[in-house]
Amino acid sequence: MANSEDVELDGATVLAKSLKSQGVEYMFGIVGVPVIEVAMAAQAEGIKYIGMRNEQAASYAASAIGYMTGRPAVCLVVSGPGLVHAFAGMSNAMENCWPLIVVGGSCDAYQEGMGGFQEYPQVSSAKSFCKYSARPSSIDRIPFFVEKAVRQSIYGRPGCSYIDLPGDMITQKIPDSRIRMLKKCPPAPLILADPVCVKQAVDVLSAAKRPLVVVGKGAAYSQSENSIKEFITSWNLPFLPTPMGKGVLPDNHPLCVSSARSKALQEADVILLLGARLNWILHFGLPPRFHKDVQIIQVDIFPEELGNNVGKWLGLVGNINSVVQQLLDETNRRTCKPTIISSDPWWKLLQQKMSTNQTTFEEMVSDTSTPLNYYAALSEIQKAIPKDSIIVNEGANTMDIGRVMLLNTLPRHRLDAGTFGTMGVGLGFAVAAAIWCRDHAPGKRVVCVQGDSAFGFSGMEIETLQRYNLPIVLIILNNSGISFGIDQDTWTSMESAGDMTLLSPPTSLKPNTHYEKIMEAFGGRGYFVNNIEELRRSLTEAVQMKDQSSLINVSINPMAQRKPQNFFWLTKSKM
Repeated sequence: MANSEDVELDGATVLAKSLKSQGVEYMFGIVGVPVIEVAMAAQAEGIKYIGMRNEQAASYAASAIGYMTGRPAVCLVVSGPGLVHAFAGMSNAMENCWPLIVVGGSCDAYQEGMGGFQEYPQVSSAKSFCKYSARPSSIDRIPFFVEKAVRQSIYGRPGCSYIDLPGDMITQKIPDSRIRMLKKCPPAPLILADPVCVKQAVDVLSAAKRPLVVVGKGAAYSQSENSIKEFITSWNLPFLPTPMGKGVLPDNHPLCVSSARSKALQEADVILLLGARLNWILHFGLPPRFHKDVQIIQVDIFPEELGNNVGKWLGLVGNINSVVQQLLDETNRRTCKPTIISSDPWWKLLQQKMSTNQTTFEEMVSDTSTPLNYYAALSEIQKAIPKDSIIVNEGANTMDIGRVMLLNTLPRHRLDAGTFGTMGVGLGFAVAAAIWCRDHAPGKRVVCVQGDSAFGFSGMEIETLQRYNLPIVLIILNNSGISFGIDQDTWTSMESAGDMTLLSPPTSLKPNTHYEKIMEAFGGRGYFVNNIEELRRSLTEAVQMKDQSSLINVSINPMAQRKPQNFFWLTKSKM
């Protein structure tokens, strides 16, 4: 029986208290029936609620917090369509292996099967997009399910958890004496690799003639930058970061061979793979992008990932930081420590290729004719932004060229389309990064560089930036299309010729669209840029503004492309 002095708590409050006890700092979402009370209860408990304009952007934002911090944020959605929209961010979090919790309201339990408002089989449907999907059986069980959802999201291979709450459970009240809060779920336990395999790995690396380290975003997520730096520099190993592995060691580090990426992958005889998967981003580890006899040493938390797509491999299962420390310890135990010296043929080959590619880059950067090309524009952006900026980068050419031109010196400071190749993540990621910086790294700038097509997926989140006074520098490289567009004269002639639904190329967008006007509509600063001098002036002003967001709309040659290559980023050739 309830004590007469008991305070009654509703389900929304119990959920908020449970999330707070698990260390949740942020909740992103869109409210409506039946979850308005959940957002209000979260704020009452000190959880910061950020109202977004689309559930996809909200789910992307919450997942970015998970990547940056190693602890999940919450995406709060309404029932039915709200959850369906969030499936985008849930699947993106799963593919990227980022912790995320989605909380979805649902119709009252007694209305199930009756055609209730936005009734949908949410728990079963969410299972395809997450590691854990459940509905608490009663209000007093909410703390148990929240703790389990957090644990599932961060243990093993990180991912998404879903908690479903019927509307009547959100508003129903029970005495607080019936509620037992659980302790905060501790970080995932550290897992060490088999010592025998560690010794074998050092033996293989010691015998290598052309070794290479590939640093993935799993290495960034695991916060193993210090041990990786010590290991790579002690061996003098060339390393290659994946797009979101950039910054684990600085991109301008003398051992970084990003500008000889293709040659390094093609010629390496041993590759140490740290927190990266042999998927499309790394061309599946197969020829012709990799040497046919390459030996892979793969470090991953997920045993099932080991040896995927390749035949010659050695797996080290464990936490990346711990396993790299094991490799260091094994190296230090040996009287003869292997080191790759700069005079070795391998280093000479890589340095020659880097020098050749650098000359090509400099030629493209030096071409500042109008309309601008990507290399010239991105070079100016790189020179103007603070070196410790968090860079959000998405688009086709904008992202592909941006991963080379926009340098990172710190880990977890690049957010892009990731493993799932998801377009539309940019502004959600930028909102999350700016909110986190304001609380944990005041003064750090967030710079979001997008293509015009990518911007279109979530452009209304500009209102979110302004509502929360987030001083993001947003740059659109506007080529009037998806990968490539058409110029104004061609567009005008097509319009006069007939039906644009039959004549306009599927890749084209309207030329010379003034996206900066959207920023101005919400009180921010907008710039339209046609040439290199205008770009320099606008970047200088935008970076100096610390109290409002700005949008720089840069007109790019519609047919500008990447530099010619023997191999495309994908194994399939692009059109």
